[in-house]
Amino acid sequence: MYSRCIEKRNLLNDHSASDLLVEVTSLAQDKYAFELIAYQIMDNHFHFVIRTVKDGESISTIMQYIKARYAERYNRIHERTGPFWNERFKDKIIEQSDDPIKYCMQLLWYLAFNPIRKNIASDPKSYRYSSINCYLDENYRSPLKITLHDYFLWLGNSFNERVSNFLAYGHIFYHTYGISV
Repeated sequence: MYSRCIEKRNLLNDHSASDLLVEVTSLAQDKYAFELIAYQIMDNHFHFVIRTVKDGESISTIMQYIKARYAERYNRIHERTGPFWNERFKDKIIEQSDDPIKYCMQLLWYLAFNPIRKNIASDPKSYRYSSINCYLDENYRSPLKITLHDYFLWLGNSFNERVSNFLAYGHIFYHTYGISV
């Protein structure tokens, strides 16, 4: 799922704004039971891959909390009023796609290469506001709690085997941008 800043403005383009979104999302993780599978924070929008859990809050409640808390804090810090977000949010259920495993793996790579497509990073692994390293480096510690998707876990019996198979899904992106991951 994704959500854009008002008027598609680059309101998330500095570290303090993006750090604030990380902080508020962490608060949501403490408040509600849900799994954050992946995230990507861009200059004017963000992507979250979220799995709701049985007896947990709905995606709408989780997103309302994150977006409302973020807008309140951002507006207070920047002494502004009015809406921060352009629309509610857009989402798609991975498990309802034609090939859920392929869709999920390609979605993770699509998100990782978003900063490269927008010319704000040269390598997905170096972009600060991304969870892709959780899927590439067993020792990477994300500032947000990431739950590796079951589909990733099904790619092999060891982390290294999973990464090797996961990289195969990324070939379209890294060949397109001439980057080896």
